[in-house]
Amino acid sequence: MTTDERLDRLTERHEALTQSVEMLNLRTADLLKTAGDLLKATEIDGENIRALARIAEMRERRLTDLEGHDA
Repeated sequence: MTTDERLDRLTERHEALTQSVEMLNLRTADLLKTAGDLLKATEIDGENIRALARIAEMRERRLTDLEGHDA
């Protein structure tokens, strides 16, 4: 194998690796965005669950108070 052939082969491998790294970077950016979106959705779900729990506690207290007055 001549020096030029080896250089051509290395150049092709370098280009292929560069394309692979670029694709990985794009995919990583997509995954990071998706993870960020999921994190935001999870935080919103947590807030909603806490709000529902507060409502349930208030209703439970109200029912307890009503039952206490009827007894």
